[in-house]
Amino acid sequence: MSVQYILELMGTGFFAMSGALVANQKSKPDWFGVTFIGFITSIGGGSIRDMLLGSYPLSWVADATRMYVIIAAIVFTSIFFNHLVRQRKLLFIFDSLGIAMFTILGTEKALLFHVQPFIAAIMGMFSAIMGGVMRDVLTNEIPVIFRKEIYATACLAGAVVYLTLNYLHCNREVCMIASVLVIFAIRVLAVRYKLSLPHFKREPLPAATQQDE
Repeated sequence: MSVQYILELMGTGFFAMSGALVANQKSKPDWFGVTFIGFITSIGGGSIRDMLLGSYPLSWVADATRMYVIIAAIVFTSIFFNHLVRQRKLLFIFDSLGIAMFTILGTEKALLFHVQPFIAAIMGMFSAIMGGVMRDVLTNEIPVIFRKEIYATACLAGAVVYLTLNYLHCNREVCMIASVLVIFAIRVLAVRYKLSLPHFKREPLPAATQQDE
């Protein structure tokens, strides 16, 4: 069992925990509801990526171990729910490392299908964030990509770093470590200093001011 595979399973578990915590805070779902949200959060992004790339069977269909990890993560979350809710900083660190790893692994997989680098970066971003987006939609939350904090942009930046280093024929481990650190650092700094991208549109001018113009 490779280190990469272990990291993938860890990321899957952390995303499942995130989905379970969000689902339980929004309502009082049963075990099936929580498991479904955890499942979507964990494998949603990778499934969308694989379908767009035409990669079949989907990763969780080909490897049932991911399903076992999701179920184990849901059970773990249920047992230690109160403790996990209080450990927000720790969960944030795990989530940031999770999106970083999934971004790079998704980008690598896209490159295996010989897509253009820009498309590979988007596929990497989809791998990392689309599960969280679907989780938010299903739990009636504002999707994470529409919030002020930098999230998807960090994934794209890390993917670009990976593609650049890969183009320069750097060692694969160096490419991965550097890219993961970039994504993690951007996420931490953005949350710590409340950084965000500029707004797309400014507030409309008052009617009186528009008439004067």
